[in-house]
Amino acid sequence: MPAAALPTLRDGDVTLRPIRARDAKPLERVLLANRSWLRQWEATYPGGGSFIDTRSSIRNLLAHARSGNALPFVIEHDGRLVGQLNVSSITFGSLSSATIGYWVAQDVAGRGITPTAVGLATDHCFEVLHLHRMEICIRPENAPSLRVVEKLGFRYEGLRRRFIHINGEWRDHFAFALVAEEVPHGVLQRWRDGRVPDGAARVNADDLEAATHPLPLADR
Repeated sequence: MPAAALPTLRDGDVTLRPIRARDAKPLERVLLANRSWLRQWEATYPGGGSFIDTRSSIRNLLAHARSGNALPFVIEHDGRLVGQLNVSSITFGSLSSATIGYWVAQDVAGRGITPTAVGLATDHCFEVLHLHRMEICIRPENAPSLRVVEKLGFRYEGLRRRFIHINGEWRDHFAFALVAEEVPHGVLQRWRDGRVPDGAARVNADDLEAATHPLPLADR
């Protein structure tokens, strides 16, 4: 999907629009203002340092968009840039799936902006791209993100050990997913109608317990 074809998606005062090169400075300001809030959930490179380079990040996101395997968005609330959402690892054919990652500024967290943005992106992927499965992976400690999948009814699928390098370490994640057949009328509509199944995102007791203990590493 070429970058020019990336959609702009809206619901009320929440807008998902394609990220642009000129977003580098405003995005950097939001990231720096929310550094302590976001650092603990920030993807890092093994053996590398951590620094903010929004220009390079945007170039990389747009390159993935041009190749057709990503949809990089900024999240706006009442016209103000408040976060990012990226649909990545888009695969068609027999798998037809993608992964969603996101963040929002601390001062707008808990106001329904993030679940609205995730719902918009998921509905677009199911209804327009005709993908079959959407996945979100979340650190066990990330309570705000866990509330997002709970609100939208993403189904818990399991514990992924040392799955993504976050804030300088390989971190465990809980995996959640939806397939298109579960939401024939859309994720957002199901949430708004109060039809989200109770407990869909509930993590089982064994995985909750396992996530409190680091995975033992074999002796070298």
